[in-house]
Formats: sequence, structure tokens, C-alpha cells
Amino acid sequence: MAILERIQGLLQRLSGYAWPEVILELVIIGLVVYAVLKFVQGTRAAAALKGMLVLVVAATILSRVFGGAGSFQRIGLLYDRFLALVAIGLVVIFQPELRRALVRLSETPFLRSTPKDIAFVIEEIAQAAEYLSRAKFGAIIAIERQTPLGGLVEGGTPLNALLSSRLLQTIFFPGAALHDLAVIVNGKTIRAAGVQLPLAEPAEMPDPTLGSRHRAGVGLSRECDAIVVIVSEETGKVRIAERGRLTDGLTPDELREELESRLRRTPTRGSAAGNDDLSTDSPGPDTPDATNPDTLDEERS
Repeated sequence: MAILERIQGLLQRLSGYAWPEVILELVIIGLVVYAVLKFVQGTRAAAALKGMLVLVVAATILSRVFGGAGSFQRIGLLYDRFLALVAIGLVVIFQPELRRALVRLSETPFLRSTPKDIAFVIEEIAQAAEYLSRAKFGAIIAIERQTPLGGLVEGGTPLNALLSSRLLQTIFFPGAALHDLAVIVNGKTIRAAGVQLPLAEPAEMPDPTLGSRHRAGVGLSRECDAIVVIVSEETGKVRIAERGRLTDGLTPDELREELESRLRRTPTRGSAAGNDDLSTDSPGPDTPDATNPDTLDEERS
């Protein structure tokens, strides 16, 4: 009976609320939650955030229904302690996302480049990818956009050189000192080469037969808004990884069209993995790059 009385009391309090204000508050809260989910979607922290939201909502309902005065005061006390633990957990789990969000407040996005600059970047990368594909030289070219990749650049070899197809071809020539791992491009500049990228887990790959280059490209694209161009050393296929998804093998003209579309599109967190026009992309059959000696170093990254 005590529980029923509490529920009746809750319903009576609800009937006395100013519903226009309540609806406005709920809409604002919903928009904030939606923005946070969109911001972290496509990252490894997204699943943890959704789980925490479910727990917080359930705990809040229990606390409001049973946590008033009387024999259920301990529920309210535990709820307060639970919220404190959740706050600490959020800081720990989302530390990379929080740091990236603070940096992005002053970051100049890639798309502030002029159309001429974007066309230059597309053409140089497309020409390099076409040559590397014909020669079957493996390559990973990460195009930095709003999310800064300074932490990864520090682990590679800084170049800060003008982007050119010939330079990319030279970097990825087998046996060259920097041919392993990835190149990071920002605007018309090659920031660094020999950069180790985070590898996607096998379960995160659209095709488990794809090798370490593709795992690296997908891994980076899941954690930020970078566009990654991947050339398979085994088959010569050229693919694009973005938001955790891979395209099919692309021809040179298709690569130009895809880069044109993606680089001129505003890279918001709302286009996170699987939520944009890439939903139709699917991997094609490809031989694992991990069987090649040149790609084994990437696995160790």
C-alpha cells in the first residue's frame, strides 16, 4: 500500500505541473542528449554512453518513485552516490572526446580551404593513388579535417611539405624509409609520414578478411572525422574509409568523385558511422594485406 500511495502522490504532483514549461524543458534536455550522442557516435565510447544513459534513467525513475521520505530513503541516498560515480566515469571514459572537443573550439576546419585548394588536394591524392594502385604499392593517406591529429603526427616523422602526387609516390615506394604506416595530410600540406594509426578490432571490420592497412584506416575513421584513402598492396584496390565504413574498390574517376563529395560536405558529428550516404557502401572481396611483410609493422602499432 505504501508503494501505491507514493505512486498516487507522484501522479498528483505531476498533475500540478505547468506542462508548457515541462515540455520545453524536456525538449531542451532531449536536444542536449541528442547532440552528445551524435558527437560521440562512431567512437568506441558511444556504446558506453548509451549504457550509462539507460542506467541513469532507470535510477532516476526508481529514486523519484521510491526515494522519498519513509522506509525507502536509502534508495535516494544510493542514487546520489550513483550519480557521483557516473560523473567520474564520464570523465574517465570520454577523456579523448572531451579533449578533442576543447581543441576543436579553436581549430580551423579543413573545409575553410578555398574550392581551388580542395580541387588541388583531390587531384594530387587521386593521381598518387592511381599510380600506387597500378604498381600495387600499399598506402594509407589520412586527410585531417575538423578533428586534430596532432597526437598521431607526433609519433611519426614530421614533414610539413607541400602535397604532391610525386612525393606521395616516393613515400610509399617499397623499401623507402617511410613507406610503412600512414601519411597525414592537412589542406595542401603533408604533415607527417610513418604515422601509426589505431587499429580497428576484428569485430569492427565490415569484412574480416581485410588486412592491417584497412584495419588502420577503419580504426582511425571510427575515432574522428578524417577521410582515409587506402591502397591494397595485394590487389591494388583503392578504398575510402570514413566514419568506420569502407567503400568498394574505386576507379580513379570514382575516387575523385568520392573525395569531391566528402571534402565539400560539412564534417559534422551528425554524419557519424553509418548515418550518412555511406550506408550503401560495402566491402568487396580483398586479400588480407596482413600477409605482407610490409604491413606487419602496422599490426604492432
